[in-house]
Amino acid sequence: MSETVLPQGAGYGVVVGIGLFFSAFMIGITAIQARYTAFSPKNSEEFTSASRSIKPGLIASGIVSAWTWAATLLQSSAVAYKFGISGPWWYGAGATVQILLFAMCVFTSQLAAKLKLNAPYAHTWLEIVGARWGRVAHLIFMFFGLATNIIVSSMLILGGSATVTDLTGMHTIAACFLIPIGVAIYVVVGGMRSTLLCDYTHTAVLFAIILTFIFTVYATSDKIGSPTKMHELLSAASAMAPVEGNAHGSYVTMRSKNGLIFGVINIIGNFATVFQDQAYWQRAIASRPGTTVKAYLLGGIAWYVFPICGLFNAHDEVRFAIPFTFATTLGLAAVALRGDPDMKVLTPADVSAGLPAAAAAAALLGKTGAAALLVLLFLAVTSACSAELIATSSLFTYDIYVAYINPKATEEQILRMGHIGVAAYAIICGLAGLIFFYIGVSMGWLYTFMGVILGSGVVPIALCITWKKANKWGCISGSVIGFAAGIIAWLVTTAARHDNVITVVTSGGDFEMLAGNLASIGVGGIVAVVSSLIWPDDFDWETTRAINRPAPIAPQPADEASDSGSEKKGLSETHAKPAADSFVQTEEDELDPVSLNKAFRFAAWSSIGLFVVLILIIPLPLFFSQHIYTVSGLTGWVAVGITWTFFSAIAVVIYPLYESREALIQIVKGIYTDLFTKGSGKYVQEPPVISKA
Repeated sequence: MSETVLPQGAGYGVVVGIGLFFSAFMIGITAIQARYTAFSPKNSEEFTSASRSIKPGLIASGIVSAWTWAATLLQSSAVAYKFGISGPWWYGAGATVQILLFAMCVFTSQLAAKLKLNAPYAHTWLEIVGARWGRVAHLIFMFFGLATNIIVSSMLILGGSATVTDLTGMHTIAACFLIPIGVAIYVVVGGMRSTLLCDYTHTAVLFAIILTFIFTVYATSDKIGSPTKMHELLSAASAMAPVEGNAHGSYVTMRSKNGLIFGVINIIGNFATVFQDQAYWQRAIASRPGTTVKAYLLGGIAWYVFPICGLFNAHDEVRFAIPFTFATTLGLAAVALRGDPDMKVLTPADVSAGLPAAAAAAALLGKTGAAALLVLLFLAVTSACSAELIATSSLFTYDIYVAYINPKATEEQILRMGHIGVAAYAIICGLAGLIFFYIGVSMGWLYTFMGVILGSGVVPIALCITWKKANKWGCISGSVIGFAAGIIAWLVTTAARHDNVITVVTSGGDFEMLAGNLASIGVGGIVAVVSSLIWPDDFDWETTRAINRPAPIAPQPADEASDSGSEKKGLSETHAKPAADSFVQTEEDELDPVSLNKAFRFAAWSSIGLFVVLILIIPLPLFFSQHIYTVSGLTGWVAVGITWTFFSAIAVVIYPLYESREALIQIVKGIYTDLFTKGSGKYVQEPPVISKA
């Protein structure tokens, strides 16, 4: 093999060319939206929260896209390469709990419903913290919020740049800066709605490429071509180089000690990122109140499938997800193809950087496979990056600029700050990725480390949003003390296991990261809960419900409305719609406390059940059984994974189109009017006519 599979120009072509294409495409979509619909990105509310009007299908697609990080594709494949089939399982299950949590699992589901119930007009989760607990809490938790965005963005840049450099030889510095800059262009122009539309586009292409790799590995490749051949090659690899800590050293067993440790780290780290990443709150904020739980339910199901039991034997329950299916395809393929002349020899540093998937794609399909993976990764990175840009811009705008610099900021000033925030954070992303690269921190290292830094804030933030008895100083103390405990446990464990040698390499081990993650989330949660039980508050949620509450719209007299309408006779009547207060009334109806409490209870109970099934009942018996999967088991695993991938594609690619059919018809009619008639197809909002009687 040559040093790189693709020429350097291919890297710049994808990063710059496709980046600019999507920027131009999304700018065009934004212009169409502004002309033919009621929503204009020139409004700050539309820019940051898409006017809180997004339907569940598009939110679900955005969830899938935003949660498909570089790590989703690369780290999941790396743990499959290291631990076998248990790695993708623990990545999928450990990361999915948090998504379902925003609509249907343990605490997060409560957060999505409680957000709409307790702070329906908030722009950021930090606004809620500030309104409830004041400036000190706001500043402390702002550290956790911004740190989360920095870590997530850095993982995106590190994973993306490492793969682009490995496949094409493109310089890492160029990749670090060019990736976020292209994204920033369309986010600045289109705001939150543009981000969600981009998410949808990226998700559609993502599914197409993933399905291509699945069918190549398990159906058409002359190197593997079937689950039977995959099982044969994995068994041979286990015999030649047994996996330490796995039952019989096998790659096809859930009995993996290191896989289980990774699972615990993964669960804690992803709790931290979901709870404190404004990107996830942004989607809950952007969704219509009555459909928030439905949107996160759809997204969670599409990202991960519920357990399907009893289709095979007792040990062959199958579950699949985007990361699970992808990693079970390319991660295991990288193991199966060891020794193949087209397969790159992977070092531990390569695995930590997340390169097994790229190596397998190139070995299977040559330049075509490398190019497909490069496009897939670029779309995943840029889509998640767009979510981080708009999210961090919102924190800059509302929690720094409006909160501390210009509390009386006008609509124009807020919008301008939002634009500046996006552009500034694009540069910060590049710098952060570059710094981590040069100090030797890889995407894999950062992925397992994030819970050490961020875990202590998980329980205090959950209590702030959901529990009126949460004690202010107990939760603040819990986050700070837990943070210190996590760092200390991580460093002490590293020193104890490596003769007081603390480096990036020695501190990145499984036990070192496990100690830091457990101490951070455990201490933070215990301090917050115990102090709240001993010294409970009695918070009135009306304080947070009043955040940014819009003023009532004064009715317009009928004669004025008539005069106003007569001035617009030259405009297309097809697009003359009632004023936005009809939507406001709909939103108010959807904010009914009874309905939201019902959604909250459904989310809470279903989440507890799913957590028990996904994390305890299914994987732990398989772990202790030391069962080795047979050919039939692996075949069933693959078959159900492919089936659910198709169902997921329908949920987040086809369903959003059906759901938005009225808007699409409205846009088509407007374009037709502009092109083929003398009238104007531009959307016009007319005020409601109110009878004087």
